[in-house]
Amino acid sequence: MKMAKAIRQQAATAERVAVNTADTYVAGQMRTLAQAFKIQAEIIKKNKKKKK
Repeated sequence: MKMAKAIRQQAATAERVAVNTADTYVAGQMRTLAQAFKIQAEIIKKNKKKKK
């Protein structure tokens, strides 16, 4: 599996956890983590395009 795809899957998992958790603090942390994963995946994608 490619790295960007794996990171996007982690982001999706973090978002699901954020929706399903009852603790608002943990939900916020998981949303932040999901956002960070998405940004990281986009950076990997951009860097890969630059190399080509």
